[in-house]
Amino acid sequence: MKNISSKQASERLIFALDAQSYDDALSLVELLSGHVGMFKVGKELFTAAGPEIIRCIKEKSQKVFLDLKFHDIPNTVARAAEAAVKMNVDMFNVHASGGSRMIQEAVSAAWNCADKLGQTRPVLLAVTVLTSLNNEDLKEIGFQKSTSELVRHLAGLTKAAGASGVVASAQDIRMLRENFGDDFVIVTPGIRSAAEAKKDDQKRTLSAYEAVAAGADYIVVGRPIRMAPNPLDACRLIVQEIAEGLSARSF
Repeated sequence: MKNISSKQASERLIFALDAQSYDDALSLVELLSGHVGMFKVGKELFTAAGPEIIRCIKEKSQKVFLDLKFHDIPNTVARAAEAAVKMNVDMFNVHASGGSRMIQEAVSAAWNCADKLGQTRPVLLAVTVLTSLNNEDLKEIGFQKSTSELVRHLAGLTKAAGASGVVASAQDIRMLRENFGDDFVIVTPGIRSAAEAKKDDQKRTLSAYEAVAAGADYIVVGRPIRMAPNPLDACRLIVQEIAEGLSARSF
């Protein structure tokens, strides 16, 4: 068993900062800074607070995952990628279903912009299949592939396009590791604590321990921390599960 420190484990935890206002988000940032590896700013918060919340998080020397899932014509996504880099985010994503050319242009624009600014290149991910969707949902939309088949296909497009990795369900981690190797970044959302029985709109997920043990590089946790009676205690519980998952890995 590996000896994993709390700091090593907490660096793998991305907190979904899905607050409805700048002030609510700021209070959570102040509470959890130093206890999580990164703060995820998604559509809800970015629409409410804009780039200012990113600037605030970065001023506190914390990392930011900009989770806007860009999906548009290649030129538009490339310009959005440049804008994300100029905000100095550490990670951002596009939708893999936008196609290989869209992903390639996002990668090229982001890397070139970061290099010109003298910044570290951000982790650029492509979203495969949302964790709120299952096989029946895909059939309704019109996809013929199962969730696992579609994730594998989209991950292949993502890797060929030069992106850093994917956002994918915990249930797809082992398949992704087997097919795309250890250097392919896997970020897994919708994670719950092993001690939590609550059900919500996440359909294809696992506990923090299970996801990390399977090979997730980062896990995204939101409601189990944010809605807990004591968010900091809930955060520490997740970090402990991450540490145990890292220790249990066979690779």
